[in-house]
Amino acid sequence: MERWVKQGLLYSLPEGGLHPKLMSHAANPLAVHLEGDVYRIFYSARDAQNRSSVGAVDMDIRQRRVVQEHTEPFFEFGAPGSFYADGVSIGNCYEANGRHYMLFMGWQAPPGQHWRGDIGRLVVRDDLTLELDSPGPFMGSDATDPISLSYPWVMKVGDGYRMWYPSTIAWEAGNGEMLAVLYGAESADGDHWERKGLAVPYALGKAQAFSRPNVLRGRDAGYEMWFSYRSGTGQSYRIGYARSPDCDHWELALSDAGIDVSASGWDSDMIEYPFVFEHGAQRYMLYNGNGYGKTGFGIAVWSES
Repeated sequence: MERWVKQGLLYSLPEGGLHPKLMSHAANPLAVHLEGDVYRIFYSARDAQNRSSVGAVDMDIRQRRVVQEHTEPFFEFGAPGSFYADGVSIGNCYEANGRHYMLFMGWQAPPGQHWRGDIGRLVVRDDLTLELDSPGPFMGSDATDPISLSYPWVMKVGDGYRMWYPSTIAWEAGNGEMLAVLYGAESADGDHWERKGLAVPYALGKAQAFSRPNVLRGRDAGYEMWFSYRSGTGQSYRIGYARSPDCDHWELALSDAGIDVSASGWDSDMIEYPFVFEHGAQRYMLYNGNGYGKTGFGIAVWSES
C-alpha cells in the first residue's frame, strides 16, 4: 500500500527560542538543497506577539541531524502598515528569468479587525540570504480574491508557470469554519499573472479550509498535490491530496493522502503545512504537527510497499 512512513520529529526550536523574533514555532518548512544529503530548511517562527519571521536550520535529512542552526532571522516581519506587518508564512521557491524567488503570505491583523493576507515575493540571493522583491504585495486582493490570499505554490509547467494558492471566500461558511479554497493562476514569465479562479474542488463539511498546496509531477504521469485542510466539522488540520492528468482538471482524493495524525505525541492533534520534495530516488515530506508548528516539523518517507 502506498503511504507516508513517518520518521519522527526532525526539528523544533530550543526552549526559550533562538532570537527575540525566533521564539517559538517552526512552521511551513521549505527545503533548499545545499550539498549531498544536506538541506537548508527555512521555516516561519514567531516572536512573543505571534508575529512570524523566517528562520532556517541546515539538516542532513538521511542522518536526521542538525548541521547548523541559524540563530538570526533571514527575513523579518514588516513595519506597521506594511502588507506583512504581522508575519511572514513561507510558501515555496521557484526560478524565473535567471533569478530565484521565495513566495510568502504576508499577514495583517489590524486592531479590531479580522486578520488577512496578501502574497509577497522574496529574492533568494546566491548565498541564500533573502530580500524583499517589492515593498507592495506580489499578488494582492482584487475582484477575483477580494478577502484574503495565502500560502502560494509556483512551478514551471511547459513553457509557462502555474500557481496555486488559497483564496478566502468567507470567514464563516455557516458551519463555524471559514471557506478558503484553492485557486489557480498562470504566467508566461513568472512575473505577471492571470488569475483563473477555482482550481481544486471543495466540499462544505468535508474539505473547505485549505492551506499550503504542494504540487509535484507524478511518478508515472500527471500531477499530484498535497495540502492541509479543515473539514468544517470542528476537526483540526489534516493533510489532503488531489490528482490531475494535466494541471487543469483536479480530483479531490482525501483518502489517498497517505498520512494522518499519530495516536500520541507531537503530531497527534493535527498535521499541516506539508512540503514534499524528491532527493535521490526517494520522496520526502516535511510537515508540522500540533499547534500550527509549535511542536516543530517532522519528516516522512514515501513507501510503495
